[in-house]
Amino acid sequence: MQDLSQVCQTIQMQPEAMLKVLRPLAMELASHRQQLGHPFIQGILGGQGTGKTTMCKVLSLILQQMGYRTLSLSLDDLYKTYSDRLILKQLDSRLIWRGPPGTHDIELGVNTLDQIRQYKSPVAVPRFDKSAYAGAGDRTTPLIVENIDIVLFEGWFVGVRPIDPAKFDNAPPPIVTDEDRTFARDLNSKLNEYLTLWERLDGLIVLFPTDYRLSLEWRKQAERQMIAAGNLGMTDAQVEQFVNYFWRTLHPELFISPLVKSPTFVDLVIEINPDHSFGAVYQP
Repeated sequence: MQDLSQVCQTIQMQPEAMLKVLRPLAMELASHRQQLGHPFIQGILGGQGTGKTTMCKVLSLILQQMGYRTLSLSLDDLYKTYSDRLILKQLDSRLIWRGPPGTHDIELGVNTLDQIRQYKSPVAVPRFDKSAYAGAGDRTTPLIVENIDIVLFEGWFVGVRPIDPAKFDNAPPPIVTDEDRTFARDLNSKLNEYLTLWERLDGLIVLFPTDYRLSLEWRKQAERQMIAAGNLGMTDAQVEQFVNYFWRTLHPELFISPLVKSPTFVDLVIEINPDHSFGAVYQP
């Protein structure tokens, strides 16, 4: 299973360790697909460095061996076009980076998942090129798919729901100023628009770091490796500025920590250790 070995190498995890968790999970997804009688849409929520993309690749390989056609779809694939985001930035200068709630085309996501669920074929699945426009990114040629059995829909806030705005009164850093709190409340409100997209999910798995601050360290490591390989990358200070921006929009302690305790919305939690390996696996 050479492909799996190559995938696991990207996060320095032994294939056997990953398969111990993901093979039973793949079998469970296949079972859900059979019980439903129509394509199964699995949500996967995980922050920076938790291994969402790798997990989707491994699950896809296992499911393909079992005879199931899978599609990996990222929340990133649903970004609004470059031109639409320019307009958005003019309307709200706080949206300096793509990623926060409000920068996605929710209708596009709903229509794509509905077409797959309703057996429409072929389906044009959106794809996003992050390198376009000097890294600002834009839509690229859609992926044409047919007869999909299981969709693995991953993203850094897939399935995340709005919280009580009063929670921001005593929010953790970097939400420290009145301006920060206003920004956080505004984006919390934007999450309401995503609920119609989350309704399309048949299940939600959360990749949950043992400490949310690991995401910052993982991103720093990744950027240092890129620079060491002779590529462009962010300095540690730039990484901190970047990650803190996203923590101001949807802070993990406020949004993810309560969610993993909710059996209403989450089916499975997989803890991620500092070395990227899987820790505890449990149902809320």
